[in-house]
Amino acid sequence: MAETKEEVKLHGMWASPWVRRVTIALKIKGIPYQYFEEDLKNKSQLLLKYNPVKKLVPVLVHQGRPIPESLIILEYIDETWTSSPKLLPFDPYRRAKVRFWANFIDLQIFEKLRDVVKAPDDDEEDKIIKQIQENMNKLEANVKDLYSEGTHVSGETMDILDILMITLLPIINGVEEAISIKFIHPENFPLAFSWMKSGDGVPLVQESAPNHENLVKFLRKLRQLFRTM
Repeated sequence: MAETKEEVKLHGMWASPWVRRVTIALKIKGIPYQYFEEDLKNKSQLLLKYNPVKKLVPVLVHQGRPIPESLIILEYIDETWTSSPKLLPFDPYRRAKVRFWANFIDLQIFEKLRDVVKAPDDDEEDKIIKQIQENMNKLEANVKDLYSEGTHVSGETMDILDILMITLLPIINGVEEAISIKFIHPENFPLAFSWMKSGDGVPLVQESAPNHENLVKFLRKLRQLFRTM
């Protein structure tokens, strides 16, 4: 268990994989926290106060001090609660390497999956899908090296890349069903999919997973909104 710290609060939204990353990190570190669900159509005054620049979740509030952005929050958690498991390697080179790929996965896959849903037309959607496929190829080519450097995913050991990968698959499945296009085929990315599925059967991973049907409904509504703007 992590050492005792003052109260921790997390402002989030149930469908957000960025929020889910933080909940998993808090749980594997054994950090008690209060969770506040945000309605992003009617954002709370606290959220606007804590993240006035982007006005988005997640926001971690520790000792009354807010920290936005999921990757920044994960590093903050690891540096503040120093007990095992560590989310980042001790070795500076490996730590830099993990940061590079965490940023790549975040910007080039997660955010582009969001962009697919928000695409204003089919042409833009096709363009983004091709970008995602290219980026998945780059990730697949490096998975063997990256995953071998990490630990086996379990309720006791999980690093930042593990957390990103195991929270990726539900969003892929949700987006593909929401737009009725299967564009990330497991047979094309066997190593990446093996990593993404490595959290299956881990209770703290499964209990944080969004309901698939509700996620698809949410993404379809979001897509319809952007298609009618």
